[in-house]
Amino acid sequence: MERQSMRVALLTREFPPDVYGGAGVHVEYLARELARLVDLTVHREAGGQREVAGGDDRSVLEAAGGPGVAAVRAHPSWAALAGSDDVLRTLSMELSMAAVAAGADVIHSHTWYTNLGGHLAALLGGVPHVMTSHSLEPRRPWKAEQLGGGYRLSSWSERIAIESAAAVVAVSAGMRADILDAYPAVDPARVHVIRNGIDTDEYRPDPATDVLERHGVDPERPTVIFVGRITRQKGLPVLLRAAAAIDPRAQLVLCAGAPDTPELLAETTALVDGLRVERGGVVWLNGMLSKPEVIQLLSHATVFVCPSVYEPLGIVNLEAMACSTAVVASRVGGIPEVVDDGVTGLLVPPDEPKALADAVNTVLADPARAAAMGRAGRERAVGEFAWAAVAERTAALYDSVAGR
Repeated sequence: MERQSMRVALLTREFPPDVYGGAGVHVEYLARELARLVDLTVHREAGGQREVAGGDDRSVLEAAGGPGVAAVRAHPSWAALAGSDDVLRTLSMELSMAAVAAGADVIHSHTWYTNLGGHLAALLGGVPHVMTSHSLEPRRPWKAEQLGGGYRLSSWSERIAIESAAAVVAVSAGMRADILDAYPAVDPARVHVIRNGIDTDEYRPDPATDVLERHGVDPERPTVIFVGRITRQKGLPVLLRAAAAIDPRAQLVLCAGAPDTPELLAETTALVDGLRVERGGVVWLNGMLSKPEVIQLLSHATVFVCPSVYEPLGIVNLEAMACSTAVVASRVGGIPEVVDDGVTGLLVPPDEPKALADAVNTVLADPARAAAMGRAGRERAVGEFAWAAVAERTAALYDSVAGR
C-alpha cells in the first residue's frame, strides 16, 4: 500500500472553526499537513458554530477533501441524551465516530473526548489505534470541578484507550515520563515523542497597532500579556496574585476566556477587580479573540507569561516565541523543552507568585535583553518546530503500526 492511499481516520473534539485549546490547534495544523501524505478524514464533534441540521443523531460529511484539505465529518451527541451528563453525551458522540471510522486503515484519536471512540473503532475494524496524549486525567484532578462524576468516566475512558493503543504519542519528553508514571501498564516501547509545532509563516511579528487601539492597549507602554483559557491548569490566579508586585509602569493584558465553571469565572473576576484597585493598566479581554488579533497583541508585548501549573508542552509559548516575544513560564511538563531558559525567556517554579513577579520584572527592566530573547525565540520556533516535520513523523508512525 502506498502511503498516499493509506486511509486514516483522525478523531477530535475540536476542529475549525471550533478551536479553543492547544489540542485543537494541534489537530488543525497536523491535519493540514497529514492530508498531503495520507488519505485523511477528520471526525469532529458537531456543535459550536456548526450544529448538524435537523438535530438527529447521524454524522454529516461537511467538506470534501482536496490537496492539503481533509475530508471532515461532524458527529452529534445523541438527541435522547440532551440535558444529561456532558460526559455521557460525549461518549455517545464517540460511538458515532467508531461506527463510521472503523473502515480506515489506521485510527488516530486526540484527547479523552475521542480516545474511547478510537479504541472502539480499532476493535471493530481490526486495525491499529494511535492516540495522542495532550494531557492526562490523573494529572488534572481539578477537572472534577467541571465534570463532577463525569470525571470518573473520562478517567476510565482514557485509561482503557492508553493501555490498549498500538502507539501513544506524547507531545513532549516530559509528557512521556508522565504517561509512564501515571499508567505503568503501558509498554514504554509504545510511547513515542512527537512534539507540537507552530506555523511560523502565520505566527510572525505584526507591526500594525489597530487591534491594540481597538482594545485600549497602549503600544508605547511596556506590556505583560497572558493568553489562555480560564482553567486551573493555566494558572491565571498565580499571575493575578503576582501582578501587584509587577512594575506598575507595565500594563497587564489578559486574553482570558472560556471558563471551565461559573465559579472559576467568579473567582477570576474577583481577583481582577481587586488587582484594579491596587494598580492601573489592567486590560481584560474575556471574549474569544481571532487569531490575527492574538498575533498582533503578542507581537507588541514586552513579555508573555505562561504561569501554568500543568502543561504537557504549551503551544501558546511557541506562538509567543514565533511573534518574537520573550517568555516567562513555569518550569513544568514540556515547557522547558520549548523555552530555553536564559535565552528565549526565563523559567520559574510553578505556583509561586513572587518568583513569577521577580522574573517578569527582570525582563521588563532590560528592554534590550527582552528584545534579544524575542529574536532568539523566533529563531528557535522556525528551526525546530515545523508542522511539516511533525506530520512526517506521525505518518512514519502510521507506517510502523500498520506493518509497512
